[in-house]
Amino acid sequence: MAMAKGNKKRQGGARSTLGDVPVDLYRCFVFPNRMREQRRIAGHARLLRLATTLPEIPYIRLSKIERGEVVPRADELRRIAAALNIAPADLLVDVDAPGFDIAHWAQPFVEGAPADLDEERFAVLLAAALRARRAGDPALTIAAIERDYALAPVNLSRVENAQKTFDRWNAATHSALYQLLRVADAAELRDHVAMLHANGALDAFLAGIPGPAVRHERTRARIAEIAAALRADDATPTLAAAPVLAPLPVIGAASVRLVPVLGAPLAQGLIADTPTPEKAEAPHAAGPRAFGLKVCRATLGGGLPGQAVVIVDPDRYPSAGSLAALREADGWRLLSVGSDREGRMIGYSSNPELEIALDDCDPARLAALVSAIFP
Repeated sequence: MAMAKGNKKRQGGARSTLGDVPVDLYRCFVFPNRMREQRRIAGHARLLRLATTLPEIPYIRLSKIERGEVVPRADELRRIAAALNIAPADLLVDVDAPGFDIAHWAQPFVEGAPADLDEERFAVLLAAALRARRAGDPALTIAAIERDYALAPVNLSRVENAQKTFDRWNAATHSALYQLLRVADAAELRDHVAMLHANGALDAFLAGIPGPAVRHERTRARIAEIAAALRADDATPTLAAAPVLAPLPVIGAASVRLVPVLGAPLAQGLIADTPTPEKAEAPHAAGPRAFGLKVCRATLGGGLPGQAVVIVDPDRYPSAGSLAALREADGWRLLSVGSDREGRMIGYSSNPELEIALDDCDPARLAALVSAIFP
């Protein structure tokens, strides 16, 4: 792949030869880092070997961190650095350094055939077409699209940001897009999108779809935020990390820690983070930001009734076989966590019936459930 020069070289090229459509061939690499390099220096030829020393981080997530496909939390970088016997800052890269080139960095992680530029271009045009459709109909809210078209918010966002090409979406997403854009099939969808573009109907929306320059700026900001968090952790004495509430002494037993309980029922099985007068006991191992959340409705089935309270720990990342809370635009969603045949983590809800690819979610929106209190 030819590389552009100057600032475009570092960004992966602001434009291709595809005219006014901003195609970003490196959009999935949101957090380039030095993990692969440092892993090999430490003698771990394969990631799986390093993963055995990091049981707190699921292998699939560890792989996505190394590949730059997700942004890790500061505590995850600390664990990885400790396993490699290096400083956490040694895992970070300077994307503005003269020698950094996203195309060169991504080369070990690019698999399969070269990118199909026509499909990449269509993904961007489809994103603009969907944005235009929603802008023209105020009733097409995120909640309405999930309810009426069975298109989960995370997938809606990914389509609207051209996160992957049309052929990589499953049949259910294809069907939802056909209905939303009022076409019968893939051929009609492509013709419809091409017509909108030719008529100039997508011009205003193409500008809002993140391209290489936006991705570069966001990556810079993310790396800066993590670097600042690492510095803040280093500057904060361990004893200063106070719990949410002062523990109540119990004679002859471990101290009891009470945390606030939030929760009010919302539509589509969501839970609002509305404060309640209640307090709940958190397990000893729960992190300092843990809180209680009223289940409100049995969205995971009878095993977790609506009267129960779960303890949510934002400092813990969920793993397969556990329960999780996902922060959506309007509230929290409780999910049971499993994995598919390829090892990807999937979150499941029974009522409403949903499947959400958790590996594609921002880790800051995911929290593990560490205990449940039943009435």
